[in-house]
Order: sequence, then structure tokens, then C-alpha cells
Amino acid sequence: MFAPIYLDHNATTPLDPEVREAMLPWLGGRFGNASSRHEYGRAARMAIDEARARVAEAVNAHPTEVIFTSGGSEANNLFLKGAAARLKAGALALGAIEHPCVRQPARQLRQSGWTVRELAVDAAGRIDSAAFTAVLAERPRLVSVMLANNETGVVQDVARLAAQVRAAGGWMHTDAVQAFGKLPVDFRALGVHGMSLSAHKVNGPVGAGALIVDKRVELAPLVAGGGQERDLRSGTENVLAIVGFGKACQLAAARQADRAAVLRGLQARLDAGLTGLGATIFSAGAERLPNTTFFALPGIDGETLVGKLDRAGFAVASGSACSSAHPEPSPTLLAMGVTPECARAAVRVSLGSGNTGQDVDGFLEAIAQIVDHLRNLTAMAVGVADAA
Repeated sequence: MFAPIYLDHNATTPLDPEVREAMLPWLGGRFGNASSRHEYGRAARMAIDEARARVAEAVNAHPTEVIFTSGGSEANNLFLKGAAARLKAGALALGAIEHPCVRQPARQLRQSGWTVRELAVDAAGRIDSAAFTAVLAERPRLVSVMLANNETGVVQDVARLAAQVRAAGGWMHTDAVQAFGKLPVDFRALGVHGMSLSAHKVNGPVGAGALIVDKRVELAPLVAGGGQERDLRSGTENVLAIVGFGKACQLAAARQADRAAVLRGLQARLDAGLTGLGATIFSAGAERLPNTTFFALPGIDGETLVGKLDRAGFAVASGSACSSAHPEPSPTLLAMGVTPECARAAVRVSLGSGNTGQDVDGFLEAIAQIVDHLRNLTAMAVGVADAA
């Protein structure tokens, strides 16, 4: 079977063999409902408790602050909608480059009387300090700013922003889905009230995630029922995925520093090669995740380039995987002031633990050949048109 070299780790990651091993018993003889009182149920409850402790330790939180969800999207929705249901309607502020699973629930809250304020970003994709100060003067009740952007990889100074939000009397949330495993993520040091994580971004299974929530924050549940997860997420727990998530978090935290160093070297190699081909690397002057490069080559459509790279044996993306059904120019790039024409040329490479320098060199060689071919075709088409 044809297997392109995988360079799309911000979309999802392969399951780590140690994670798979931890999950296997829950595909066989271990199958109890964690709410049952018998031995099968007790074993499931113990497995969930162990996973909860592993997630908490990985991000410096207390186990009671970990609420398991189906992933990052549900965690983001749970905090925003859950908090909004417990507070008097007011202003909700969010970064202009947030993921759709933050933007969309924020827009839905307008129907409940909430006012949504977008926090502008500068040309590098960082929250604009003046814009943040102006919005904070409105004393927003809720603020959500992602720790690291899924497209550009830009890292925000969430700890500084959270301190200001707390001083203004608001609740601060951060989507840390892309940051965890690539950067040190410390719930206490960030000073936020809520933080979202997802298993499949750190070599864990799809279908598991968590909201880390300060015990002093009262949320309303999205799903009512049997009262699981501190009555915030009712429903029989997905023990298999939760066990895998716990193991993935343990491994991600232990390997983060070494993995980041390797990825940073590969990223520098990739950036240098792309720059040599005439590419624009978005947010090159900002702090970025060590694995993420979002770039554009003048006159080359991003979707076209992604398709040709796939056929050449390299799996990359033209933006957020969650928005691929609607291939419009990246809202993140537009918010940064990038022209729609340049934004349509954008391609994202996101490296992972299995990638090597040989992968990067092969990718650069392939993209050089593809770009040369596309530009020759363009020149021929122009020549034919001129002759006509």
C-alpha cells in the first residue's frame, strides 16, 4: 500500500505503541461499566482514576480538576457554554485566530444575551496588546485565547493575559490542544480557569480529551444524566480511550523536552529550504511551536500543491483539518492582514516524532520539482494566450 510520508501531525498523530499496549486489555476481558459495583466495574473505575492522575500530573493540575471529554472541541464547548450558563450575560472575548470550536459556541451564546468581542492580532499572529487592553476595559466575564495556533504554530503569552483577566474579575480559558506535548504546559503557572486538551494530538486515541478546570469555577453540564465526571459530563465513560489518553499524556510529558529539541532542528532545516525556494513563512518572527511551518509560494495555489505533494508521497495540509470541508482562505491569515490571494497559497507542514532529516530533504526536493513544473505550465499557458 502506498504510504506518503506523514507531515500533518497538527491534524492528528499515530497511536504510540505503548499507548496501544495499555489499551489492549480494554478490547478484551476488561469491559466493565465504571459505575457498576462489582469487580468488573471497580476495575474500570480504577483504570479511569489512574488515567485521571496521569493527565493531572502531566499538566500540574489536581486529579479532581480533570474532566474527561470526547476531545478538545467538547472541552472548549463545555467551558464556554458551561460558564456562560452560570454567569450573568456580559462580554465574552476571544482571540481573532481561535479554532472554530471556540468561535462557533461563542457566536451561539449571542442568542443568550452575550456580547462577543474579538481580540485583534498583529501581523505575526500575536494578540495585540492595545486591543487586549481596550477589550479588558469592558470587563469581559469570559476570555478565551489559545495557547498555540494550530495553523501558524504561534505561541501566545497566556500567563500574562490570564493575570490581567483575573485582575479584571473575569474567567480565563485556553485551548492548549496544540501546545501540549510540544511545549511545557503547566496549568498552575498559566493561571487560567480552564484548559482544553485532546488525546489524538499527542499520539493517543481519537475520542478522548479533557477540560482542566479550576475547582472554584462552577460550570453547567452540556450533557445531563447519570452524573459522571463531577456531574459535568454524564454518560458511561469510554474507558478504552481514557486509558489511552492517560498513557499518552504520561509519555508526552516525559518526552517533551527531547522531542522538541529534535523537532526544532528539523523545523530550522525545513524553513531554510523553503526560504531558499522563495517561500513566505508566516509568523517567522514570532515564537512558534517547534514542529509547525505555515508557508506560501507566490503564484502557487495551496490546494493544488497539497494534492501534488500527496501524489509525490508527502502528506501535508492547506490549513486546519477541521476546516478542510470549506476551503476558503485561512481566517487566521486574514486576521493577520495577509491578502486573500496569498492566504489561498498557504500550506502547513507539521512534523512529528517519526520524522527525520531525510523526510525534510525529500520534501524540499519534491516541492522544488513540483513548483518548477507548475510555473513552467503557467509560463506556457501565458505564451499560448499571448500568441493568440
